[in-house]
Amino acid sequence: MSEEKIAEEIQEDVTGAEAAVNGQEAPEASAPPTIEEQLAAVQAEAEDYKDRWLRSQAEFANARKRMEKQRLDTYTNATASVIDKLLPIVDDFERAMDNLPEEINGHSWLEGIQLVQRKLQSTLDNFNVTAIDAVGQPFDPTWHEAITQEPSDEYESGVVCRVLQTGYKIGDRVIRPSLVVVAA
Repeated sequence: MSEEKIAEEIQEDVTGAEAAVNGQEAPEASAPPTIEEQLAAVQAEAEDYKDRWLRSQAEFANARKRMEKQRLDTYTNATASVIDKLLPIVDDFERAMDNLPEEINGHSWLEGIQLVQRKLQSTLDNFNVTAIDAVGQPFDPTWHEAITQEPSDEYESGVVCRVLQTGYKIGDRVIRPSLVVVAA
């Protein structure tokens, strides 16, 4: 083959390739978006950003509430732990005052001991610690721990008739359940 023929064939191939490429690139160019379309797109994007912002605000508020609840629970747990350690002292004071011999009534040192007992009770009150009412109440394992049952003419079956050890609570949380005798 001569060089001229080869050049012609190459030229034909190039021309055919250009035509094929131009044919594919020739689809209609899309028109630029209108102002209304641009505005709608920007409004949708702004709405998306606003929704994300509101969700993050709600997450932050929930996290704050959760942290406050955890802080309060930690405080209550620590308080309950300390109060639980003080309750045997409160019990000892109550037993001592319930069993005082008559001949020591009126002594000044007894008044001092009673003052200490009142201060201890005042401290418990400051922490919202209250005794659990048990006598005459239906037995509830949440608040009471039954030691035994005994027949009772005064109370129905299943009702607490005696308290052996006073129970205490902070709010609705039991620090120590009452040790009770339940009517049979």
